[in-house]
Amino acid sequence: MEQREFTEIGTWSETKLEIIRKYAQAYTTILSKHPEIKRYVYVDGFAGQGVHISKTTGNFVLGSPLNALLVIPPFHEYHLVDLNAQHAFTLREITQGFPNVFVYDEDCNLVLPSRVFPRMRYEDFARGLCLLDPYGLHLNWEVIHQAGQMKTIEVFINFPTMDINRNVLTRDKRVVDPRFAEDPTRAAKMANRMTAFWGDESWKEVGYSGQQAELFGGFEKASNDVLAAAFQARLKNIAGFEFVPDPVAMQDMNRTLYYLFFASPNAAGSKIVEDIFKKYRASGSGSS
Repeated sequence: MEQREFTEIGTWSETKLEIIRKYAQAYTTILSKHPEIKRYVYVDGFAGQGVHISKTTGNFVLGSPLNALLVIPPFHEYHLVDLNAQHAFTLREITQGFPNVFVYDEDCNLVLPSRVFPRMRYEDFARGLCLLDPYGLHLNWEVIHQAGQMKTIEVFINFPTMDINRNVLTRDKRVVDPRFAEDPTRAAKMANRMTAFWGDESWKEVGYSGQQAELFGGFEKASNDVLAAAFQARLKNIAGFEFVPDPVAMQDMNRTLYYLFFASPNAAGSKIVEDIFKKYRASGSGSS
């Protein structure tokens, strides 16, 4: 393989990879003991290149797709999606010789609902573990909702707090209102991206404290924890996941970059993830 430049990742990303690897190992171990399940599938909606460089050590770090490939017992299928054609090309090179690996240089918001999730239908005795780790607000709610409604898919989701705070929510609500914003086109674009990620426009009410603040001449932006709690409720009540443990806040220099959510139709999977999450919270590994 020709020389390539790989992306650098911080400790928070290494923590995320460890969490997902540990759960993937538990996932296939459990399902391998249920012969009635004919197919269990790994899905990565924003798969990247498959290899990274640690900012801390300078060493290579295996990405989520390769970690999944190394899990024993293995998944029956691997579906790796990345809109970046170069990333997809690298993934194809790395996974040569694996006939059960499928790489898509397409938009996961289109390919997952139409071609990948149908591989995990309940009536086919199939199950799936899906990682939705967007680079920002690039994931559509319809993908999450379909996964929840199928009752066969467990998901890890990156809730991109930093992108939301930088590009959508501000201290003054008027800035993101196209009627008042200095750049109405950009404000409308970012609001539409947030709506697509959230699933409707209720984020506008959640994101600001509302009437009391308005009486004093402005709007107070909601805290990250408030936003995360509201999204957690949507995963349960709207998407239909029965089990959604409290997420892990991934932080750098006391800034929350994103929340790592897990959502599942199964109590057993939720219990395992809760135990994993607790360990990282206790050690501070999700912090910095």
